[in-house]
Amino acid sequence: MDYPGNLFVVAAPSGAGKSSLVKTLMELDSHVQPSVSHTTRAPRGQEKHGREYFFVSETEFDAMVQANAFVEWAHVHNHRYGTSKKAIEERMSQGADVILEIDFQGALQIKQIFANAATIFILPPSWEELRSRLERRGEDSSEVIEVRLQNAALEMAQVQQFDFVIINESFDRAVFDLKSIVHAQRLKYLAQRRARAETFKALHIS
Repeated sequence: MDYPGNLFVVAAPSGAGKSSLVKTLMELDSHVQPSVSHTTRAPRGQEKHGREYFFVSETEFDAMVQANAFVEWAHVHNHRYGTSKKAIEERMSQGADVILEIDFQGALQIKQIFANAATIFILPPSWEELRSRLERRGEDSSEVIEVRLQNAALEMAQVQQFDFVIINESFDRAVFDLKSIVHAQRLKYLAQRRARAETFKALHIS
């Protein structure tokens, strides 16, 4: 089904800067809105229920899976994450551009359901920089960081399946690249026809 809004799906290995880039994009472009995912992990830092994530129990998550409430869900770092299909459709039907931050498995699943979605992968400039960013966050033990780096190798091997790739070496440049992708997606024929249906009708373009 076509919606007036666009869907952007952003994936990246942990530490590549995905969350910071998406947060900055939404501050610069109020038309881009998040879709809040559900997760079974505990909140970190200043995270709040319903803002960064909906934090639910394993039992609650199981019930949503059984009810087919998720457009995608996956195990990531020993926890489960899921994206509500209803939440995405409601925002897109209202004309908003929805942006999702999820792992590569979820991104590829969503592309199968929402064919017009633009998938974006964020890469670090090097392995050394990725490790440094993970260490500077100060959130994980050295053992957890090693697991994240091992997972990063598997995740980055899937980059060729994405529509766009941003290498986050300079943050300002990466933000510019992300804004450019959003703008270009809005100018595609199908997106323009959905968003400006009356203009196309007035010009007798079917």
